[in-house]
Amino acid sequence: METRRITVLSAGLGVPSSSRLLADQLAASAKRQLGDAGYEVRVDIVELRDLAVDIANNFVTGYAAPRLAEVIAGVEDSDGIIAVTPVFSASYSGLFKSFIDVLDPKSLDGKAVLLGATGGTDRHQMVLDYAMRPLFTYLRTRITQTSVFAGPQDWGNTDDGASPLSVRVDRAAGELARLLSGEQPHRKADPMESLPFEQLLAGITAAR
Repeated sequence: METRRITVLSAGLGVPSSSRLLADQLAASAKRQLGDAGYEVRVDIVELRDLAVDIANNFVTGYAAPRLAEVIAGVEDSDGIIAVTPVFSASYSGLFKSFIDVLDPKSLDGKAVLLGATGGTDRHQMVLDYAMRPLFTYLRTRITQTSVFAGPQDWGNTDDGASPLSVRVDRAAGELARLLSGEQPHRKADPMESLPFEQLLAGITAAR
């Protein structure tokens, strides 16, 4: 069974935060839908607020502390990213952007990405298309067509028990699952494992 690794980036500041709540829902739906498709899924959740000091120090010293370096390596090794930020001043948070800035831009090339944002009013939902999507397009990622914004009115059920937010979450997570299915563009197969035995033997013989 193939494994898909998803790193979840939550830039929420509170405990708990609405950004983390949305990130958890997106991750759970993506894991379920990938599991239904026959994949084993590993989900790593990163609370960026826990790395705030290390991120700031990285800008000053040019050196990533061990915990930050571990998270950076995890992002680089992941197949997909779920990135969720609260909205401040009509854009992603400074903490969120600062973490993206410490990454090697080339390390995100080809990765599947699902974007999410939270805010106090629906007017903030434009941050997904006018701030976050351009950022991850610049980084040459593969972004799901559906992004998810959650406002205060989204954290409840309707009279029939259904949640409009859960519908959007499942749709976006399904798109991420489809992006993560099949061959991944950033994965490099080990040539010693991918070639048939006869081909390997022929190559060894020819090298003599």
